[in-house]
Amino acid sequence: MEPPECPVCLQSYDGECTVPRVLSCGHTACEECLKNLPKKFPNTIRCPACTVLVKFPPQGPSALPKNIDLLRLFPSVSRITLEPGKNLKKPIEFVTRSWSDDFYTTWKDRILLHDAVSVENVESEGSDFGSSRRLCGWLKDDSRVSLLRVASFLNDDCDSLLKYSYVQRMMSCLWEMREEERDELDTIISVKQRGISKVFGLWGDLKNGVLYLVGEKLTGYSCEEFDYLDEDETSCFAVIGMQICEALLNLHKEGVITGCLSVSCVKFDEFGNAYVDLIELLEIGRIVYGIISDESSSCSKPVGALEMGMILNRLVKEGIFMSSEVLFELLKEQNMLKLNASSKYLVSYSSDVWPVCFLLLKLLLGKRFSEELIENVNGVDAKECEEQIEDLLVLYTGFTEKLSSILESKLGGKFKSIIEIIRQSCCLDSQARPVLTDLWKCYRELVMNRRLIYMIGLHKTKSQKRKEFCVVLGELCHLVVVGSRELEEEVPGMENSGGAEEGKFDIDFVERLSEGKIKSKDLRGHQDSVTSLAVGGGFLFSSSIDKNIHIWSLKEFSHVHTFKGHQERVMALIYIEGAESVCVSGDSGGGIFVWSTSFPLEEQPLRKWYEPKDWRYTGIHALAYSEDGYVYSGSGDNTIKAWSLQDGSLVCTMTGHKSVVSTLVVLNGVLYSGSWDGTVRLWSLSDHSFLTVLGEETQGIVRSILSLAVDGQTLVAAYQNGDIQIWRDDTLMKSMKIQSGAILSIAVNGKWLFTGGWDKTVSVEEFSGDEISLDCTHVGSIPGSSVITSLLYWEGKLFAGFADKTIKVYYSGC
Repeated sequence: MEPPECPVCLQSYDGECTVPRVLSCGHTACEECLKNLPKKFPNTIRCPACTVLVKFPPQGPSALPKNIDLLRLFPSVSRITLEPGKNLKKPIEFVTRSWSDDFYTTWKDRILLHDAVSVENVESEGSDFGSSRRLCGWLKDDSRVSLLRVASFLNDDCDSLLKYSYVQRMMSCLWEMREEERDELDTIISVKQRGISKVFGLWGDLKNGVLYLVGEKLTGYSCEEFDYLDEDETSCFAVIGMQICEALLNLHKEGVITGCLSVSCVKFDEFGNAYVDLIELLEIGRIVYGIISDESSSCSKPVGALEMGMILNRLVKEGIFMSSEVLFELLKEQNMLKLNASSKYLVSYSSDVWPVCFLLLKLLLGKRFSEELIENVNGVDAKECEEQIEDLLVLYTGFTEKLSSILESKLGGKFKSIIEIIRQSCCLDSQARPVLTDLWKCYRELVMNRRLIYMIGLHKTKSQKRKEFCVVLGELCHLVVVGSRELEEEVPGMENSGGAEEGKFDIDFVERLSEGKIKSKDLRGHQDSVTSLAVGGGFLFSSSIDKNIHIWSLKEFSHVHTFKGHQERVMALIYIEGAESVCVSGDSGGGIFVWSTSFPLEEQPLRKWYEPKDWRYTGIHALAYSEDGYVYSGSGDNTIKAWSLQDGSLVCTMTGHKSVVSTLVVLNGVLYSGSWDGTVRLWSLSDHSFLTVLGEETQGIVRSILSLAVDGQTLVAAYQNGDIQIWRDDTLMKSMKIQSGAILSIAVNGKWLFTGGWDKTVSVEEFSGDEISLDCTHVGSIPGSSVITSLLYWEGKLFAGFADKTIKVYYSGC
C-alpha cells in the first residue's frame, strides 16, 4: 500500500517534516503547503482538494488538528530519518503567471533548457551595417549552432525581490512581445522542410538578459568560397540552382517569402547538398535595414535614381540581391520613396525569383559579375532625375538592359538555354516573371532529358495554415534595429515633472514600464500589510493591519507623522479636501476616524464613531466621499451607510447586496458599490436611491469583486479570479482575464489601467477603441516583492502597497 501523500506537494506524510493537517471540510494537506497557499480573504483558505472556501485559523496551520488516523495507518513514516543537510520537503513557491494556459502550452516546448546551449564566441565577420552581433555556440550533443538575438529581458542583476524561474522569465519575455513578432517566430521555428537549415528553438542568456533564436550551423562550405564555375561544371551549377529553388519552394509552403538572398545564406553539408540558412537570412535582413536606415539618416529628401544607385552599390558589395518591389517597400517604410500602391509592385512569391537568378549568376561568374554590376549601376545617367518613381524605373530599366548584355557576352555554350528565363526573371513587373518551378525546370534541363522533366509533378499549392509574410519586411528583421539600441541604452534620470506637458509624462512612464526601465523607492515603517493609500495636501497616506496610518512627504518621500488610535485593523482610507482638509479611515471593528491634516499634525482624531454590529459583522471594507458632505462606508453586513462628516450621524442605510461590500467609488453624482456577490450597484447621491445593477451572474458562477475604478464614463471591476470587466455608460464592453490570481486593487488613468494582486506584479493594460468597441492590450508589468494590496496613480507616479509591509513608489526617473 502506497504511503499517504499531500495533494499539493505530493510528499509522503511523516509527522515531522510533512505534517498532515485536517481542514474543516474533512480533507488533509501538509502544514507547509497550507502555510503557502494563497489566502484570498481574511481567515479563509480554499481547500486544495475540493476547492471549497473554509475557515482558516489566524494562528496559522499549526492550530489545525493533525490527521492522526493517517499517521497510524503507516507508523513507519514517522521513523523516516533525513540525511544531514537534506530536507525531504522542498519549499514551495507559489508564483502565478499572467499568460494563458494555451499560450504556455504553445511555447513551453520551444524554449530550450538553460544548460542546453553554451556560448562559444562572438564572430566579427559580417557587414558594418549589421545591427546585431553573430554568436556561435554548442548544444549538449556538441552540435554547433548559430544564435540570433530576438528580444531582451531583465538580467539576473535586477533589483526585484521576486526572482522568476528560467522558463517563466522566457515566457514573460515572449508574452511581452507583440503578436506579430511571435507569429513570425512561430513560423520560423516550425519550418521542418527539406533544404532548410534547422531551427531548434529559443534560448535565454540570463547573464546578459538576451533571448536568442537557436539554429543549425552547417559545418560544410558556403557559396562565398566559390570564385566562378566554368562550362565543364554545368551539372554542378544546375544541381545547386535546383536545390536553392526547391528550398525556397518549401518555404513558400510555410507561407514564407525571403525577399532577398546573399551568398552567405546558401550553405552546403558534408555531402555537397545546398541549404538555405534561416538564421543567416534573418541576419541579412537586418543588414539591409541597417543600410536603408543609414541612407535615410543621411538623405533629407526622397531618393531619386542617384541615391538608389548608391544603395544598390552597397547591397551588391555585401553580396546581397533583392527584388525591386521589396526594396521599394523598404524605402517606403523609411519615407524615402513616394510610391503609390500598385499591384504591379506588390511583394509576392514571384519576388524570390529575382534574387535566385542574381545569386546563381554571382555563383556562375564570380567576382567579375559584382564588379560589372556595380560599374553598370554607376554608368546610369541620373543628372536630370528628380524625386519621382519614374526616375527609379529608368535606373532599373538601364540596369536590366546592361545585365542582358552581360549574359549574352559572358554566357554561351550549354548556358544559352537559361539566358532568356533569367532575362524574364529580372522584369520589374513581378506578375510577368516566371515562377520558381519554371526556373527549376530550366536548371533541370541541363542534367535531364526534357521529356522526363514534365513527368515530374510539382505541387504549386501553398499551405494555408499560416499567414504569409516576407522575411526581410518582417518584424524579426525590423525589431532588432530598434531593439539593439534599447538593449544598450541606459535608463536616464527622471526629469522634474513639474514642467512636463500634461499626458506626455504618462506616456513616457508606461513606455518605460513596458521596457522594465523604471526605478522605485521603498517606504518602510508599517509593521504589517498595507491596506490602503490616499494622496492629498502634499502627503501620501497609508493604512495598515498594524492599526496605524503613516503620513509621507510627496517631495522626498520621507516619513512625516503617524496617526494612532484605531484598536482594529485599518482597512480603508480616503482624503477629503476642503476648508478643513481631513483624512478619514475605517477599521475592521466598525470604527470611522476623522483626522486633521493641518499642521501641527495630531496623533488623536478630530472625531470618531462606530457602526452598529451584529453576528455577521466583519467591519468596514471601503470608504468614499461625496461633495454633499457625506462619507459612505461599505460593510461586512452587506450594507452601505451614509454618514455626516460634520458630526458622524447616520443619514441612511442602502441595502441590496448579498455579501460584503468590498469597494466604493464616487463620480459624477453616482455612487458605485462592488461586492463579494459579484455585482456592481449604482446609487444616486442626491437621494441615495438605487439606480441599477451591473454584472448579475447566474447562480453557481459568482465571482467576488475586490476593486472598482471609474474614469469618465469607463467603469472597471476587478475580480478574485483574475478577471476584469469594463463598462461604458452601464454597457458591458469587455470581459477578460489579465491575471491568474485575485486582483486586489486597480487604478485607471485615461487609457492606462494598472492592476495588482496575488500575481505579485503590477500589470499595465492600454485601452483602445471607440464608442462601439473597446480593446484592452497588455503593455508591460513590474515584478513585486509580495502580494499587491493597494494601488494609486498620481501625477506620473505609481504607488503600490504590499503585503510585506512596504510601499513602493515607481517612476521613470529620480
